[in-house]
Amino acid sequence: MTPTPEYRIEKDSLGEMKVPAQALYGPQTQRAVENFPISGEPLPKAFVHALGFLKMVAARVNQDLGLLPPRLSGAIQRAASEVAEGRWDGEFPIDVFQTGSGTSTNMNANEVIARRATAILDGDPQVHPNDHVNLGQSSNDVIPTVLHLSAAIEIKNDLLPALRRLAEALERKAHAFDHVIKSGRTHLMDATPIRLGQEFSGYASQVRHGVARVEAVLPDLCELALGGTAVGTGLNTHPEFARRVAAELARHGGLPFVEAPNHFEAQGAQDGAAWASGALNTVAASLIKIANDVRLMNSGPRCGLAEITLPAIQPGSSIMPGKVNPVICEAVIQVGAQVMGNHVAVTVGAQWGQLDLNTMLPMMARNLLESIRLLAAASRVFADKALADLVANEETCRGYVEISPSMATALNPLIGYDQAAEIAKRSFQERRPVRELAREMTSLTAAEIERALDPRRQTEPGLDKGGGAGG
Repeated sequence: MTPTPEYRIEKDSLGEMKVPAQALYGPQTQRAVENFPISGEPLPKAFVHALGFLKMVAARVNQDLGLLPPRLSGAIQRAASEVAEGRWDGEFPIDVFQTGSGTSTNMNANEVIARRATAILDGDPQVHPNDHVNLGQSSNDVIPTVLHLSAAIEIKNDLLPALRRLAEALERKAHAFDHVIKSGRTHLMDATPIRLGQEFSGYASQVRHGVARVEAVLPDLCELALGGTAVGTGLNTHPEFARRVAAELARHGGLPFVEAPNHFEAQGAQDGAAWASGALNTVAASLIKIANDVRLMNSGPRCGLAEITLPAIQPGSSIMPGKVNPVICEAVIQVGAQVMGNHVAVTVGAQWGQLDLNTMLPMMARNLLESIRLLAAASRVFADKALADLVANEETCRGYVEISPSMATALNPLIGYDQAAEIAKRSFQERRPVRELAREMTSLTAAEIERALDPRRQTEPGLDKGGGAGG
């Protein structure tokens, strides 16, 4: 039995290359694999799938324009659709840290699709990666196009639904906890009463604003660089090609993709990607704030705030029996930190549009897509594993309200700031409730004291007389 050869010999413009015998990719991909052994991390699957989607639509449009015969176009479309579906993910091994234009990854796709399409045609005719699969395209417009295309699709299909799910979980808790009165805290110090539901309504609003901010970046991401070819001038492409491809992508992708109105901006800069990353950075900051607040309110169970209790989902210590930690909150916070780091790299990448091409595209695509994926996953986990079964410890919350010196703030309009401050100081020093001291130190009636110090009343706007200020 003749052994199967380990390699085959292929040629490109630089000469011969040994390529793994069973690989669909060709010599340019193999050169890049050997040239960039840096991170061991290829571009995200979402990017590869969007690249296949683009190549499929490009072949269809080139057929409609009379530039590709139907049989050839059909094979390319079928091969490219298999890439888009994830069938050939293993055929995209090139490291993220490669040529800044992403040329190696574009040629990787061209080679894989060409070889697979040739097999679909039983070798007749031979499909050429440049002349057929890359027809009317350049790496310089394909890669920025796929960066926008993949990010927009992942935002629409993954991140926005996850953020809405998180907002809904927070809104449910805001409603459920509307009756729970607790001590407010500013500067981490006791402040006037607030309802736990009001705090959670603030968190829900943060996430809803995050949804709006992320949605606002989609129009920029839906502008596609395709059609500019090498430097934005559109050399070697049909004048109708990019417009038609964008329309097809919009029809199938469910987003309003259009040909970029200015190809020189679309290829020389990546401001849209930087803005998108900025919106993700803001969402990350929101999630960190919310997760850390939940973590603080959950602290205890005896020596912390213990105003809420998170579900116990795993043991918290290898040495302390019975300890349970806020692990989901901590995971969310770590995701936020990673997204912020990604944003710094994307921001630096956006500055790297020297003259007529940005040459940080693979790194920017990787970071942007990772941020989208991590925020989506963290939002779902936070909603489902932390917030869904979170409960309020109402007795603890009420107790804090009653012993808080800041309850005296509600007396300001009745007795003035100075006397209220004296009551607050004695409340802290003597560990006595404000309402008890108010009966001793003021001429207010019992009814006036009870009305002023009604915790629920203090959580709504209102002023009987006089004035006061807080911070």
